[in-house]
Amino acid sequence: MPHRIVHMQRARGSARRPVMLAIAGDSAAGKTTLTKGLVECLGEDRMTAVCADDYHRYDRTERAGKPFTALHPDCNHIDIMEQHLQLLSMGEPILKPVYDHATGELVRPELVTPRDFVIVEGLLPLHTRLARACFDITVYLDPPEELRHSWKVQRDCDKRGYRPEQVRAELARREPESAAYIRPQRRSADIVVRFAPVADRADPPGTPLSAELLLRPTIDHPELAPVLEAVTSPAGESHRETAMHLRLHRDTDGRPVDALHVHGYVRPEESQIIKKAIWDRVDRSAGAGRHLDPAALGRYAGGTSDPLAITQLLLLYHLLDADHRQAA
Repeated sequence: MPHRIVHMQRARGSARRPVMLAIAGDSAAGKTTLTKGLVECLGEDRMTAVCADDYHRYDRTERAGKPFTALHPDCNHIDIMEQHLQLLSMGEPILKPVYDHATGELVRPELVTPRDFVIVEGLLPLHTRLARACFDITVYLDPPEELRHSWKVQRDCDKRGYRPEQVRAELARREPESAAYIRPQRRSADIVVRFAPVADRADPPGTPLSAELLLRPTIDHPELAPVLEAVTSPAGESHRETAMHLRLHRDTDGRPVDALHVHGYVRPEESQIIKKAIWDRVDRSAGAGRHLDPAALGRYAGGTSDPLAITQLLLLYHLLDADHRQAA
């Protein structure tokens, strides 16, 4: 089976290979925001970012006459993406196609040389078994659909010149393919991230969204008990509004999974305790002489978010941990 061959090739390779992270999700789910903070924190000299949407088969004008949208696998060069992911995972360069989201055109391809870490974000990076075999860590972004739709309307109108009614019509057209091809990737993710308001709370405008992270046992997650103790009172009782807590949760398939909740409504000084506790572990994992920039974390178009920063910190931990285990 090709996906097993990829696993074996990566396992027995003698040279250092990149650590591969996939971030999948629907359009405007927050993939680029999550990726940007990780790249800026680790540094572009160590991190390579690849957009899987560059493998679109047709430009925007050509797609208008097709019976499917950009979410459909037939609208993408999935086979070429698989080949390129295999090459990147073995440390080999690729000549990657480029899709210009601003103009909707396919432009000159670019040479991509993988560095220590490679992030692949896009609509379909986890669509096939062969593609999934290329990654060390897989993430799926799963915001509430109503919230994602509002993000897409705002982004496409502000940055891509669409009118709101055009974006909403396209969302309706894409929905069957989103259900058929995008959302099923959630099942293959090691970590499922959902940014959303907390239900039944009337938080003031500007309150950062909270984050829920489903931590599946497909990879080894960090020991979070010491971090959670950082916001526990000496008497053993948690603060009334704790920045972070861990609970056993039932996933959509009914299986139990750890759910890490990071609240956006708590005081910044309490979130800072959590961030520092995780950062100390990440910074130690980075090794002597490795520079990390914590100020890059938690940034988004509307400001800064502690739940976003904590989510990025946990992904940094996984990247560095995978790098150490591979080196060993």
